[in-house]
Amino acid sequence: MRGYFAAILIFSVTSLCFAQTYTHRGFLENRGTFYPQKAANDRAQAVGESLFRYEGFYAPSPTFEVAGAVDFRTDTHHQVDRDFKLSWQDRGIRRPLGDVRRLSANYHNGPVTFEIGKQFIRWGKTDIVTPTDRFAPRDFLNVVDNEFLAVTAARLNFEKGANTIEAVWSPRFTPSRIPLANQRWAPESASGIGPVDVQLHVPGGPQAGLRWNHAGAVEYEVSLYQGFNHLPSFTLNLPLPDGVELFYPTMLMAGSDVAIPTGFFTIKGEAAYFKSNDKRVDEYALYVVQIERQSGEWFFIGGYAGETVTNARMSRLTSTFAPDRGLTKTILGRAGYIIDANRNVAVETAARQNGADFWLKAEYSQAFGQHWRATLNLTLIRGELGDFLGEYRRNSHALLILRYSF
Repeated sequence: MRGYFAAILIFSVTSLCFAQTYTHRGFLENRGTFYPQKAANDRAQAVGESLFRYEGFYAPSPTFEVAGAVDFRTDTHHQVDRDFKLSWQDRGIRRPLGDVRRLSANYHNGPVTFEIGKQFIRWGKTDIVTPTDRFAPRDFLNVVDNEFLAVTAARLNFEKGANTIEAVWSPRFTPSRIPLANQRWAPESASGIGPVDVQLHVPGGPQAGLRWNHAGAVEYEVSLYQGFNHLPSFTLNLPLPDGVELFYPTMLMAGSDVAIPTGFFTIKGEAAYFKSNDKRVDEYALYVVQIERQSGEWFFIGGYAGETVTNARMSRLTSTFAPDRGLTKTILGRAGYIIDANRNVAVETAARQNGADFWLKAEYSQAFGQHWRATLNLTLIRGELGDFLGEYRRNSHALLILRYSF
């Protein structure tokens, strides 16, 4: 019921405050995804999706703002629930038909900013792989074309001079949404297991984080996080008919990142160490080093992501769905060019250091007038089974997006 009340609040603010300091925006988007290959567990080669998003912002004073957004969607491949209910928690295995995407209140006065409610929180400085980004679960129903999920949290920022301290407390855990077991984005090596009973254990405790950032000639920050990994792990209960246990292990993270501008490019680095008191999962460190440069209408990003396992504790019956770890030991790249005010192109890639497995995405986008935009996205994935990228080798695809914005 909280979702319905949230939607009523958003649209009530829209109607009551239209003549006041209220702004809004939104879009209607249709997507078509086309796969040239059939997957081992999914014979469909075309998927259609529709999404309507409305966002509203009400600022009755210079120091206070309420922001809200709702999504309504459907699809042809049953990745979206068919029951109409407005979701707040984002805990379903499928995308909800209706979703409160965001609803938060923000107060800003001098050096203090405080935001409470459902919101997006991003940490870290690097691209593609961001080790310290712990309050940012994602929707991975499509592993490579994923999107972030908001979390319910209170966030306090205090800024003094070049230093900023941010404290975050989230009372309710929001997990990432993982690929459906009976669809093509489930790992190919698991497609022959057959139907099993999945026992889902979603933790109920809070998460907390603290971050200190220094901005100057060299920008750097240190962050701490205590809570749960929003990416799940799995334990097989033998014999298989007894099912699979899906759980979210506890996590303690200590991380840091830095950005060093030079005359020709900017050097960025980010690293984090992860501990857990759950003996079923590893303890490890992730790190990313990258350089980026912008020149006129071009931008270039290139780097390397690595991993060091300090305490290997996973047994042969335990596995994990971890795109952040899966994209380590890779060379990462992203480049883009703004052709003109209406057109742009971009390329993104991740390739194993031995060249055996890779993912390549190319995108062209063009606006037509003030409201319409069309985007063509081509993705190529190659690799061997057993490698994170190779698990999706049958999922190369073309994605066509048509959006009307208002």
